[in-house]
Amino acid sequence: RGFLQVRMVVMLSRSLLRRSLARSFSTGKPEKIAMVGSGNFGSALTRILGQNALRHKEFDDEVRMYVYEEMVDGKKLTDIINTENENVKYLKGAKFTPNVVAVPDISEAVKGATMICFCLPHQFLKPIMPKIKESVAPGAKCLSAIKGIDFDDNGVVLISDLLRQGLNADCSVLMGANVANEMASDAFCETTIGYKIKENGDLFKLAFDCPSFKVGTVQDTVGVELCGALKNIVAIGAGFCDGLGYGGNTKAAIIRIGLKETAKFAKMFFDGVQDETFMESCGLADLVTTCFGGRNRKCAEAFAKGEGSWDEIEKKLLNGQKLQGTITAKDVLLVLKKKKLTEEFPLFTRIHEIAFEGKDPKTIVEL
Repeated sequence: RGFLQVRMVVMLSRSLLRRSLARSFSTGKPEKIAMVGSGNFGSALTRILGQNALRHKEFDDEVRMYVYEEMVDGKKLTDIINTENENVKYLKGAKFTPNVVAVPDISEAVKGATMICFCLPHQFLKPIMPKIKESVAPGAKCLSAIKGIDFDDNGVVLISDLLRQGLNADCSVLMGANVANEMASDAFCETTIGYKIKENGDLFKLAFDCPSFKVGTVQDTVGVELCGALKNIVAIGAGFCDGLGYGGNTKAAIIRIGLKETAKFAKMFFDGVQDETFMESCGLADLVTTCFGGRNRKCAEAFAKGEGSWDEIEKKLLNGQKLQGTITAKDVLLVLKKKKLTEEFPLFTRIHEIAFEGKDPKTIVEL
């Protein structure tokens, strides 16, 4: 055993030496990664970024994670993360590598970053954008793992477009069948990165790809992003079915109709969306796993059982996390009503009617 331990130390030392030499003779500085967001999914992604930053010479060792400061058992959450290497509130039991540093100040968290990843409720994004723009490195690249959409007087606004315009930066998108609590135990899963600039897509793939988290890439940021946003609406419909005690046949029908309406919505409002995208992890796979697990399905089941309002259920079941599907359902219906298209999307419309207009949950099968 002693011999094996010595051998492992020698091998590790050699690996670190090769990495150091590679950086010493590199013509460019390593990419500096920052994560904006520290919830359930954001923390799961940051675990991978921390591991890969140490694994690949292309990245600076330190990965900073912006954390909205909270008190947990009388201690600051950032202090707990930085001493225990664990987000005890949102991803309990999953350890970060020590190179992950929790930072409560957004300017400091992204200072000098060349690769900025975003994973937070989209309603919190706009207020912090000016500080981010002031602090990141010139020419920084972005990636959005935010599952939601915005809207303005002209219709649908993608979160990636908000980032591109607000930061004057290229933005890739990551979406997939990625339940954070399963990622925390390193259970195998896939994800999809949509890109506009291939070199940036490849770089983000290198930052996230690992044996338990396989990354596929497609040149279709719009399709990837809309799959990730709209599946949360469908998951609410699936949750209604669970709350009513309906079986797998009914839920399968909701999933099929939901995928069809997702593709129709994407192609109706945006050009260049690829059919193949809906068969990637961001499409069918993410829709299936979200309709059988995840917070939106869970809360919708409780809603259908009459366990309270959305706010009450969110507070009771989500441990401080935010419910995204209800917000997206509202945003989508505003657009559909304005364009007089509600009849073209019967499932999206019915889910909104049940969630916010007093319609009986049993009408989820009356489309």
